[in-house]
Amino acid sequence: MGKHDILWGIAPIGWRNDDIPEIGAGNTLQHLLSDIVVARFQGTEVGGFFPEPSILNKELGLRNLRIAGKWFSSFILRDGIETTAAEFTEQCKYLQEVGADVATVSEQTYSVQGLDIDVFKKKPYFTNEEWETLCNGLNRLGKIADEHGLTLVYHHHLGTGIQTAEEVDRLMEHTDPAHVHLLYDTGHAYISDGDYMSMLNKHIDRIKHVHFKDARLDIMEQCKKEGKSFQQSFLQGMFTVPGDGCIDFTDVYRTLLKHDYSGWIVIEAEQDPDVANPLEYALMARQYIDRELLDLAN
Repeated sequence: MGKHDILWGIAPIGWRNDDIPEIGAGNTLQHLLSDIVVARFQGTEVGGFFPEPSILNKELGLRNLRIAGKWFSSFILRDGIETTAAEFTEQCKYLQEVGADVATVSEQTYSVQGLDIDVFKKKPYFTNEEWETLCNGLNRLGKIADEHGLTLVYHHHLGTGIQTAEEVDRLMEHTDPAHVHLLYDTGHAYISDGDYMSMLNKHIDRIKHVHFKDARLDIMEQCKKEGKSFQQSFLQGMFTVPGDGCIDFTDVYRTLLKHDYSGWIVIEAEQDPDVANPLEYALMARQYIDRELLDLAN
């Protein structure tokens, strides 16, 4: 599947969407995991509909699959660090039981990603005091992750207070590199800044988890013009899998290899499974990886 200790996964969001539960509701865990095997990926991330560890571990074991991690919506600024730390600890316990490697965190205070708001022009911002509170809180969550054998990776995300390259720079500057790391997402970087290589090159030493998300330029431009929300944009088809959009993943992958990146690369593309057949798109991504990327490791 490639050198440099890279594991290839694909996220469950192509089958079922946590933010809009009715999307793909008929796709069962068994269906999802079996499709992942057919498409020759090594694992996935935990979706909101995934069961308790004993049941999940059995299904994973039957298919020789692994869990990379799971998203955690932190509300350090809204709820305080004590409440957030308690909730995060419970998630870390779950991830530990299913043999995960990373705990993905994204601060959702003031987030508009689930609202009917123009995601391209109405993102939230944090005050200097909030930045200090957030970074200190993330340092604490990172230590909790460490205690459970996990790596905290922060997910920069459209519609949130840490979205842009400048905001990621500030996050990296004011958090402890021993405890807080970066989840690098090509799609969110590109849609936010029109540039996905600068963040990769600047923070390569802090990147411990990677999402390969492609984007359809024409749909992105239309969504921007119409002031679409995040959910409206992905339902319209703004995101897709590698090889079906405008991002050149060969440059990204070469850079990861050059710096001896070790860990997961997870294919992730929010789409409506009734429009974009999940297995079809998983196979499309697999074919692109085989055709364009794996030889770069030789």
